[in-house]
Amino acid sequence: MALWDRIKESASTMQTQLEAKKNDLKSGAFRDASMAMCALVSAADGTIDPSERQRVASLIATNDVLQNFPADDLQRRFNDYVNKLTADFAFGKVSVLQEIAKAKKKPSEARAVIQIGIVIGGADGDFDKSEQAVVREACFALDLPPHEFDL
Repeated sequence: MALWDRIKESASTMQTQLEAKKNDLKSGAFRDASMAMCALVSAADGTIDPSERQRVASLIATNDVLQNFPADDLQRRFNDYVNKLTADFAFGKVSVLQEIAKAKKKPSEARAVIQIGIVIGGADGDFDKSEQAVVREACFALDLPPHEFDL
């Protein structure tokens, strides 16, 4: 199976698993960690261009799992995290990973945050090395083994 097909299949599988858990994913910690994850994956290469920002914002607004939260609230949080990352990537990444780590109290939410990172990373069909690396770092922040997600 080609890498492109595996990425699409993995993102699709993750999305299906997330939708099955939708009713369990309603906490503020999950909301904040998932938006931090979206921002981190978007800026994984150290920059985020306006089209990438718009694409991720669109995915956030249309993702079934995130429908538990007001779209404008999610958008504001995502933008706040992106602004931290674009102002100073290294410092912003520490702050964003701390936000992600707050979801580790509930293992199902922690796994869902990682799955959202994989869905966002694979949305353009190219879950590249920098995106995989930041999702792997998030796994460590959440005390989850990266190999559980093929990272």
